[in-house]
Amino acid sequence: MKLQNQKLSIIIPIYNEEKTILELLKKVSILKKKCSLEVIVVNDGSSDSSKKIIEENQRFYSKFINLSKNTGKGKAVIEGLKNCSNDYVLIQDADLEYDPKDIIMFLEKNKNNKYDLIMGSRFIGTHRSVLNFWHMIGNKFITLLFNFLNNTTFTDIYCCYCMFKKDLVNPKKLKSFGWGQQAEILTYVIDNKSKLFEIAVNYNGRNYEEGKKIRYYNVFSVLYWIIVTKVKKYFI
Repeated sequence: MKLQNQKLSIIIPIYNEEKTILELLKKVSILKKKCSLEVIVVNDGSSDSSKKIIEENQRFYSKFINLSKNTGKGKAVIEGLKNCSNDYVLIQDADLEYDPKDIIMFLEKNKNNKYDLIMGSRFIGTHRSVLNFWHMIGNKFITLLFNFLNNTTFTDIYCCYCMFKKDLVNPKKLKSFGWGQQAEILTYVIDNKSKLFEIAVNYNGRNYEEGKKIRYYNVFSVLYWIIVTKVKKYFI
C-alpha cells in the first residue's frame, strides 16, 4: 500500500560496483509499492562492468546518467539532483552497506509530518557492523562540530541515508565533488525553522578488501566543507 502518494527520488551514484549494483537495484525497486518512486542511476566513470549491467537492467530505474570519467561521488550526486522530479530526495550508495528496506521507515515517519529532513543514524539502532575505531572517532568529531555550528543534536551526520526536500538544495550551489558534499547538503537544508527528525538504520559495513572507499584523511575535507559552507550560507 502506498503511503499517501509520497514522491521520492533516489539517486544511486555508481563507481565500480559490479558485484552489488544489480542486487541493489532489485532491492530499491521494491519501494515502488510504497511510494511514487523515481530511481536515478549515475555511473561515475566506472572501469568495471557496472555500466553494462545497468544498461542491461533498465526496468529497475527511471533515468540513467553516464559520466565519461570518474570525478567523485559528489559530482554524480549533483548530476542526479539536476534530474530529480519528485518532492523528496534520498541518496543510496550501491555497496549494500545500507538496506533499502529501511527507507520504508522514512516514508512512514514522513507521511503525516512532512519533515524538511529525516536523518538516519547507525548509532541509535540495534543492528550494525562493528566500526573501525578511528572512523568512529572521526565521525563523532565531525558530528560534534556540525551540531555546534548548526544548533542541532544529530548522532551521525555521515550516515548515508538522509531524506530531504528537493527544493531546499540547489545543485548549482554544491561545490564539493568528494566526501564533504553531505556536509554541504545538510548545511543548506538546516536553519532555525527546519523540521528535522533522526531515525535508526541498520548498517553492514564493508572492509577495504571488499571495496570500502572512505579513508581516515577524508575527515579533513569534511571539516573544511562544514565550516566553509556555513560561512558561505550566512556571510557570502
